[in-house]
Amino acid sequence: MSTMISEVYTAFRKAGVSEEDAKAAAEALSAESLATKDDIRKLDKELLIIKWMIGLVIAVEILPLLKLIT
Repeated sequence: MSTMISEVYTAFRKAGVSEEDAKAAAEALSAESLATKDDIRKLDKELLIIKWMIGLVIAVEILPLLKLIT
């Protein structure tokens, strides 16, 4: 079952686009704007890498300061 953005469909219909074309266009735009599970998995992996990178940078900056204090 496909989904569509009703506001887009209505706007196309008001602009004089045929019902079939308006429905097809609204469904196509809806499919493009939704994130898939694979997209979310990729983002989760990228966020994990960024978290590790930030942790490493913090450690590299803090360890020399700790050595100066002791």
